[in-house]
Amino acid sequence: MERETAAIIGPQYSVMAHVISHVANEMQVPLLSFSATDPTLTSLQFPYFVRTTQSDLYQMTAVADIVDHFQWRDVIAIYIDDDHGRNGVSVLGDKLAEKRGKISHKATLNPGNITREEINSALVKIALMQSRVIVLHIYPSFGLDVLNVARSLNMMGSGYVWIATDWLSTLLDSNPSLFTTQSINDIQGLITLRMYTPESEIKRKFSSSWNKLSKEKDPVEGPFPLNTFGFYAYDTVWVLASALDAFFRSGGTLSFSNDSSLNMLRGGSFELDSMRVFLDGEKLLKRILEVNRSGLTGEMMFGQDGNLVHSSYEVINVIGSGIRRIGYWSETSGLHTGESPNHSISGDGLYGVIWPGQTIQTPRGWVFSNNGKPLRIGVPLRISYREFVSRTEGTEMFGGYCIDVFTAALSLLPYPVPYKFFSFGDGKTNPLNSDLLHMITVGAFDAVVGDITITTNRTKIVDFTQPYIESGLVVVAPIKKLKSSAWAFLTPFSPMMWFVTGMFFLVVGAVVWILERRINDDFRGPARRQFVTIIWFSFSTLFFAHREKTVSTLGRFVLIIWLFVVLILNSSYIASLTSILTVEQLSSPIKGIESLVISNDRIGFLRGSFAENYLIEELNIHRSRLVPLNSPSEYEKSLKDGAANGGVAAIIDERAYMELFLATRCEFGIVGQEFTKMGWGFVSI
Repeated sequence: MERETAAIIGPQYSVMAHVISHVANEMQVPLLSFSATDPTLTSLQFPYFVRTTQSDLYQMTAVADIVDHFQWRDVIAIYIDDDHGRNGVSVLGDKLAEKRGKISHKATLNPGNITREEINSALVKIALMQSRVIVLHIYPSFGLDVLNVARSLNMMGSGYVWIATDWLSTLLDSNPSLFTTQSINDIQGLITLRMYTPESEIKRKFSSSWNKLSKEKDPVEGPFPLNTFGFYAYDTVWVLASALDAFFRSGGTLSFSNDSSLNMLRGGSFELDSMRVFLDGEKLLKRILEVNRSGLTGEMMFGQDGNLVHSSYEVINVIGSGIRRIGYWSETSGLHTGESPNHSISGDGLYGVIWPGQTIQTPRGWVFSNNGKPLRIGVPLRISYREFVSRTEGTEMFGGYCIDVFTAALSLLPYPVPYKFFSFGDGKTNPLNSDLLHMITVGAFDAVVGDITITTNRTKIVDFTQPYIESGLVVVAPIKKLKSSAWAFLTPFSPMMWFVTGMFFLVVGAVVWILERRINDDFRGPARRQFVTIIWFSFSTLFFAHREKTVSTLGRFVLIIWLFVVLILNSSYIASLTSILTVEQLSSPIKGIESLVISNDRIGFLRGSFAENYLIEELNIHRSRLVPLNSPSEYEKSLKDGAANGGVAAIIDERAYMELFLATRCEFGIVGQEFTKMGWGFVSI
């Protein structure tokens, strides 16, 4: 390095930029880097560092947005084990965490000497893992080697997702001939990012001049196309030139002084002990940060953090022998498919992607790992209602309705799910579902399959699937059959209803007589005749057989209203009587949960069921009234004994159990309405 330096442009790599930034701070010399994208290179730590390209902070944010857009949660990161790779992937992990994602595995490669054996070893480990979303953050010189080995391991096929950072777009822009070589087969379906540089007349003219010049310099190999870093390098020179012009116009001078603190570095290959401090370095730095001009890469303007403003990227998909832009990303608008990064009116998201394996179906992003353990699924070892869940005697196989639903659901998945059932319970009593769910929270089981009711309290500690059967609590009690009798025709109405109906007949007859007797001869005559007429007229309307005519307007109005009421009474009576004579009538002293709660009778429930807590906490039934029972046979015995003989007055249990119980026991029945609504589901965490 020169003894008297006013500014530095470079270096090419972030690792070297870290070293030179320390020197630039001591010498108070602005360091402008057009290729050091390490996000930890900031003006807070290195005040004289000015980044004239995009920071990987924004690139990793874009990668995290892409991962979130396709609803992937776990990714694998492959990167070079140096400051550039580690710091970039660290930012990626932070950005994924903000979107509830994570890096499930980090595969590092030695920056000094990467061999195919090292790459192969890293990729073989990755192939055995669950995640199929791989982010490749590496240098262009090694990237194609990694992808070539991945292709040889069949990791570039259907189901895999490869997201390459801007190293790939840089390589493709610099070497268009790659599209005509075998290497293009190694990158099919990849997504990569490219720093956005808008098209402009000045950019087209410069590219044309550059291609012409490089062709003249090397007619055999040229021309040498520029990538985005080349454009940023050109703009960096102009930024420094503009800043120096403003610096000199404002009276700045190139004056230097010795720094005694550098004497300890005497003898180094960089000869740092001979360098001198730039006295006006802070002033030149200020002029650099004040630059605002349009260049080949667009607007060159710096924010307060020393980074370029309006960071944006193109999202590119490698297809066939070329590339296709599928959208943009910008720090203000995120992912979108607008005309440019700052115009997102056409909609959020990305255009369709051709994925590895030449498929347009978005990969799921994960598979069950080849070295993974099967799911440990807990199953309650029931002694009752084995039609739902039961274990085959002498084996570890399970059957029943719940098991059949679970296996049928798994058969619909497009991928295999290894699992193993484990019984829970001693086989003597029904296990408590609360204890079974606790086994999930402590990690003993991965899931539970069985007749597990979905309740509010349980959803606070575990996750349930959608209900696969509806259920709810019902009351089951002994019932008696009512025999029909000769007086059955009176049962549709209660005695009070009969009395009220008869009174209405008499009242209506009297009202019509009052309205008609002055002008209607049918309602005149001796008192006895008029009384008989009222009685006859009233009850003959029941069959619409009255023969007396009404003359007055009010009389006709009252009669019409009354005939309409009689029609309703007739219809209700006939429907009720038909039901009584044709449907078997059952009777129970318990009418439902309301009558059971206010009584002092003992109530039975299934041991281990949530019904116990529900009755105590929600219905305020004293625990002493509750009797735990283990099986349908105990249900039957307790109901037959009755509360007076040490049994129970009723059983409260879920409808699914009770329907199975009542299928072979006609002397009991469900009374009242179902008073809870819930369902059964499978459990995980």
